[in-house]
Amino acid sequence: MDAVTLDDVHVNFTSEEWNLLDPSQKNLYKDVMLETYWNLTVTDFYWKDHHIEEQCQTSGSHERHVRSSTGEKRYKCNQCGKAFATPSHLQYHKRTHTGEKPYECNQCGKAFAKPSDLRYHKRTHTGEKPYECNQCGKDFADHSNLRRHKRAHLGKKPYECNECGKAFVTPSNLQYHKRTHTGEKPHKCNQCGKAFAQHSHLQYHKRIHTGEKPYECNQCGKAFARLNNLQYHKLTHTGEKPYECNQCGKAFARPSDLQYHKRIHTGEKPYECNQCGKAFARPSDLQRHKRTHTGEKPYGCNQCGTAFATPCDLQYHKRTHTGEKPYECNQCGKAFAQRSHLQTHKIIHTGEKPYGCSQCGKAFAQHSHLQYHKRTHTGEKPYGCNQCGKGFAQHSHLQYHKRTHAGEKPYECNQCGKAFATPSDLGRHQRIHTGEKPYECNKCGKAFAQHSNLQRHKRTHAGEKPD
Repeated sequence: MDAVTLDDVHVNFTSEEWNLLDPSQKNLYKDVMLETYWNLTVTDFYWKDHHIEEQCQTSGSHERHVRSSTGEKRYKCNQCGKAFATPSHLQYHKRTHTGEKPYECNQCGKAFAKPSDLRYHKRTHTGEKPYECNQCGKDFADHSNLRRHKRAHLGKKPYECNECGKAFVTPSNLQYHKRTHTGEKPHKCNQCGKAFAQHSHLQYHKRIHTGEKPYECNQCGKAFARLNNLQYHKLTHTGEKPYECNQCGKAFARPSDLQYHKRIHTGEKPYECNQCGKAFARPSDLQRHKRTHTGEKPYGCNQCGTAFATPCDLQYHKRTHTGEKPYECNQCGKAFAQRSHLQTHKIIHTGEKPYGCSQCGKAFAQHSHLQYHKRTHTGEKPYGCNQCGKGFAQHSHLQYHKRTHAGEKPYECNQCGKAFATPSDLGRHQRIHTGEKPYECNKCGKAFAQHSNLQRHKRTHAGEKPD
């Protein structure tokens, strides 16, 4: 093969042509050309009189674009046979075999296989987002993210699944989707053996083992394992909820939350269990459900050894050890270990009950409570104990029941050490120490530590005999 020359990888723009490019195009060009020049440096290309920054202002490369347009892939990996359009892409791919990451961040020490990945990473430190959408003004750190975002404005999804017809914005999303049909999970954790359909999911999973949380909020210091979780967390500081439902007006911080919410209106449940046929609106709900069949609990507490089916359940459990309650009500100051508990509590202040039963009209503050209530009409008890066969309407009730077989009491009082099988039992017990009586009679003002005691008391006003 002939030696690479500079003319192979660039063409010159005239100053008039350069001035016609918008800022995002210039940024993209600069990113691509700097990476190209760096690759030539790696291969010992002799620069002589060429000046990188000057070339970035006046020249551009079409060779790679031509190869990607024709589909030509002449550079093949000698380990797995995968082919690539450019030698640099082959070189980066080979690092997935060797694990080599030569590009290191000088701020946090994190290393990357590609110089472009290091550049994008550095923007998490600086907050730089040089790529702006010319329709809505939203900024992005990565040009590819801007390109995907623009398709959301157009509604364009050019990549279609030939099995089910579902369309996607990017070819990689189509590729990942196809694995839901084939069940393929090519990325395996070398610590626990768990396999994943996407390489990024494996990387996030590995952080469960290492405890690594590289993305830190510059306002409160909270750290996250995933960049997108940090981005969504930042919205809790600003209160921004840019994604609004066009049917009921409810707004969300995440586009995925809006999509799942829309399924409440449509009733769509595209994720079906292949064992019992039960369908779910979210893939994560399906995964949790599948563990009721397998009994799998992959997330273990490193303090007491109790295992959980989901990482968020483990997170909530750990707060029983630390006493942490990060979610505080802005009306009365009461704090909670779980965000969902705060949301439920807020309804006490508003009295809102938006979910009504179509059979008896009874209304509920939470959609899940309506679902549980409906089972009182149908008699459905989908959660069965695999030891004694007893059925339950709620999965949590099955979990608590199983502890009667095991004698397990994972919820411990941090004041006296007494242990309980359920978090609600621990909560009631802790009120003995605090003297808290959160349930107040709206007729006489008398307060109670337990909701059931308030219900009994109310019957004395109605002339009923309490149980």
